[in-house]
Amino acid sequence: MPAVERPLIYANLRKPGYTVDIDCYLKNGGYEALKKAVAMKPEEVCKEVEVSGLRGRGGAGFPTGMKWKFLDRKSGKPCYLVVNADESEPGTYKDRQIIYKDPHQMLEGIAITAWAIQAKQAFIYIRGEFQHGAKILENAIAEAKAKGFLGNNILGSGYSCEVVVHRGGGCYVCGEETGLIESLEGKRGYPRIKPPYFPAVLGLYNCPTIVNNAETMAQVKHVLAFGGAEFAKIGIPGDSGTHIWGVSGLVKRPGLYEIEAGKATFGELLYDFCGGPLDGRKFKAIIPGGSSTKILKFGERFKGKLPNGQEFDWALEDIPLDSNSIAACGTGLGTGGTIVIDDSVEMIQALSNLNAFYAHETCGQCTPCREGSLWLSRVSKRITTGGGLESDVPLLLDIANQVAGRTICAHGEAVAWPVQSAVPKFKDEYLDSIRRRQKGEVLSDLKLI
Repeated sequence: MPAVERPLIYANLRKPGYTVDIDCYLKNGGYEALKKAVAMKPEEVCKEVEVSGLRGRGGAGFPTGMKWKFLDRKSGKPCYLVVNADESEPGTYKDRQIIYKDPHQMLEGIAITAWAIQAKQAFIYIRGEFQHGAKILENAIAEAKAKGFLGNNILGSGYSCEVVVHRGGGCYVCGEETGLIESLEGKRGYPRIKPPYFPAVLGLYNCPTIVNNAETMAQVKHVLAFGGAEFAKIGIPGDSGTHIWGVSGLVKRPGLYEIEAGKATFGELLYDFCGGPLDGRKFKAIIPGGSSTKILKFGERFKGKLPNGQEFDWALEDIPLDSNSIAACGTGLGTGGTIVIDDSVEMIQALSNLNAFYAHETCGQCTPCREGSLWLSRVSKRITTGGGLESDVPLLLDIANQVAGRTICAHGEAVAWPVQSAVPKFKDEYLDSIRRRQKGEVLSDLKLI
């Protein structure tokens, strides 16, 4: 039986004539889950989310219900909800569709989450480049307040919650939750040291704070609509719900595909949904979950054991599209932003682009990341401009190894993982690229002055 999409988050926005206004959302069952939630005790809502098995959709895949349980409710301080809509990961564009085309779905999830954790204030931290998206959200918030779904005395419950949209400044590292909090407080977006600065204990204004991704908020709405136990039946044990795969790169039908967790494979995603490679081309590699996940090579075999004890021996095309299976193959589902590379692409060029991005986006707080990302970019650029040496290939790997695990936040891993995964798998190609440039067989990039 061929794999099929399971529209859940994208169900409304794919309907002909669907618009962002609240009346259209209400006609399609909008805010019914919120009505259900406020009729329950906050702790009962938290339990539903925990039972659902929902995992965060921002990249790390941490269980949402467990994160909420970490909230320090005994501090006597107010609790805050922060929604991470700073979608800046290269290859990732799923949250933007929710913001631009179905904002009330996310707002309903925000209202439910705020009720569950009893937050009186919620902030949506949106990527600075999403200027129109910020306006859409602000209009949607005003509509929801006018209907009694946000603001004072929500649905006559006596509970109030204000939601504010905060525009970021275009800094990639502010997608990291503590860097985001620093920026939200008006400071430079330097990620904080954990411990002690776990947001659930010491977050915004040193108060208990839950930081959830934009899509995660939309998923919460559906957890309440289905009920936790029923939602858990969507997907597979250990990874419930749907995943949105944003495929970009060299395929016939790049785009966004919402698929039930674990119910399709990379082969089905790339060939059945995306139409396969361009005519006359062959797939070479993919970056499966946004640019900071480890690269997978076509032709590899992946062997190991899943958390449930099941042993596997898969080709890349056989890997199921769920968090545990992808992690067992040495990479991550991440944000689901799959970047496809075919045999027309020189891997050193692809790696050089990634290295340049991370060198530009490092906040500079940690020396290994600040210096390591710069040198990775310099060395890879040296190769592409014709000045590379064969010794540069192991040098790239050595630099990456000095960055990973030595930084305050995960930007260090984002810098290192593409190199650590690509260099061993494509070592011969890198060496060949250097030799061909030395012989003048390949036109080198221009050296920028």
